[in-house]
Amino acid sequence: MNILQHLRRQFLQSLEGLDVDSSSLAGTVQPAQDPRFGDYQINAAMGLAKRWKEPPREVAAKLLERLELGELCEPPEIAGPGFINLRLRSDWIARRLVELADDPRLGVAPVADPATYVIDYSSPNVAKPMHVGHIRSTVIGDALYRILGYLGHRTIGDNHLGDWGTQFGMILYGYKHFRNEASFADDPVTELARLYQLVHRLIEYQKQKKSLPEWKRRLEELEARWAEPFDESAADKKQRKARRRLQQERDQLRATIERAEMSVQAVESDPEVASLLDNLPDLEAAVLRETALLHDGDPENRRLWESFMPHCKAALAKIYERLGVSFDYEYGESFYHDALPELVQKLIDLGVARESEGAICIFFDEFDTPMIVRKRDGAFLYATTDLATIDFRMKTWRPNVILYVVDHRQSEHFAKLFAAARKMGYTDVELVHVAFGTVLGEDGRPFKTRSGDAVGLESLLDEAVRRAYNVVATNDDAKPGGAELSDEERRHIAEVVGIGAIKYADLSHHRTSDYVFSYDQMLALEGNTATYLQYSYARIRSIFAKGELDPDAPVALDQWQWEAPIERELALQLLRFPEALEDVVADYTPHQLTGYLYELANRFHKFYQQCRVLQAESSQLRASRLLLCQLVGRTIARGLELLGIGVVERM
Repeated sequence: MNILQHLRRQFLQSLEGLDVDSSSLAGTVQPAQDPRFGDYQINAAMGLAKRWKEPPREVAAKLLERLELGELCEPPEIAGPGFINLRLRSDWIARRLVELADDPRLGVAPVADPATYVIDYSSPNVAKPMHVGHIRSTVIGDALYRILGYLGHRTIGDNHLGDWGTQFGMILYGYKHFRNEASFADDPVTELARLYQLVHRLIEYQKQKKSLPEWKRRLEELEARWAEPFDESAADKKQRKARRRLQQERDQLRATIERAEMSVQAVESDPEVASLLDNLPDLEAAVLRETALLHDGDPENRRLWESFMPHCKAALAKIYERLGVSFDYEYGESFYHDALPELVQKLIDLGVARESEGAICIFFDEFDTPMIVRKRDGAFLYATTDLATIDFRMKTWRPNVILYVVDHRQSEHFAKLFAAARKMGYTDVELVHVAFGTVLGEDGRPFKTRSGDAVGLESLLDEAVRRAYNVVATNDDAKPGGAELSDEERRHIAEVVGIGAIKYADLSHHRTSDYVFSYDQMLALEGNTATYLQYSYARIRSIFAKGELDPDAPVALDQWQWEAPIERELALQLLRFPEALEDVVADYTPHQLTGYLYELANRFHKFYQQCRVLQAESSQLRASRLLLCQLVGRTIARGLELLGIGVVERM
């Protein structure tokens, strides 16, 4: 049972017949900020008082006359200027707690009206290894997939793989001209990644080498303008603003030139790369030709692409297996390629798209620039594929909602994509860009290696597991009776804890926020970390082990009994599990669940410090506290499972 939803329904019913917009007032029923004033609050009276031109406390009294709460709450109280404080009856909490003991869903009822969700997440470029930038889309999308499914919705996870674009033109060119046969035979994926990075680096080199003279000429112009006499005190506002723009442009161009010169120097001083520079063709054009040949069905390029794909997909599968992430479908860009000409023609026929300077574009009133769906040379773009993907998903699965878990930098693309889909007639589906921020290093910049490359995801996981192993081993060796874990157990725990730490560190922040990546913080045994929650679970299991009790067997109890206030607080937190899941799906924010679990663990540790469990004063109290422990353990395990994180029996 979702207590908050129930209270809101009862409150809205009490407003029937009154001259108010009741739907806008549901949110005025909230959990109390301070438990001294109750468990929940209704804060509607102050707003209604302005409308009704009556004192807020009188409005609150009128609301209470109409509010029917049955046996759920103690008599409500009016406090302050008109707050209505609600406190749940302790005997009601006791009954609900005993009912939870036999409820495998921990009070979470399936939704009455399930929807179909397509969730587009992870979506890596298969031409190169996954890196730290993929972690957010992967774990946020997986958590939403799990939570929505647990609530009873139909969920379809689709990994929209980047398996067809210019990146494969780079690999094809690199394979034909720069491959190392022995390296490819030994480790195809690593060699393909090297070729991609090499060709990409050479293309950037050629672009920078070509652009530097013009950039330097432009900088000389800006420097000359900057050197002209300028009297700040005599200048008007417009002149000072122009002066600041000039300074900003000059400084930005200086930085661009400095970065480009460093990059060019790095290439020319690298013996292996420098040896390739003589007689090098226009690589960008050469790569586009290789890409066009692949897309046009060239037998050789198609054969090479088909031989590369199994190796690339196997490397991805290895990472996903380790992360515990799976998908229902993995339709890459190549899957939609043959449908693109027909789609563009459909857009033209519907009047959605039209020709502009040789290209086919979709124009929007709300955007300054159009969405190009076919270039002048006949090539299609990511936007075309994304529209074909929506078309396919709507015809195949008929979803109510499609979630795109993609970083915030793609916001304009998705705004245009959704507008184009509506022009196509897809107005009955909710299209949502579940945007997220950036993973930062401790220097506050995007998290990269010392060489400036994105940190590989596999090496990230390896390092987290290595550090987790050291934490587990150190703690185990320090136990008063000596080490208790075998090396095999330590390594299993380290894998669960290390990978869980990385996932939780991401999920515990609001998805739209940037966050700083820190191994030390995410593996801490205290604070809002997966390690802290896993430790709490292991501590609960140890209580049952010490009492020689089966932690999964039902606790025989007819009536829950409590003595200390912390026991009631802990019980109430357990009953709020359904609320936490609803908070997640309201805005697709998994940190709502991590926050709930962290508070649950905090209350458990306070309870553990204040209340004896196995040595409780009576058998009834002992059973009651064992039930509390068991339910906390089950809720932590289920909550972490919904976040894609495991638990361990001992730590």
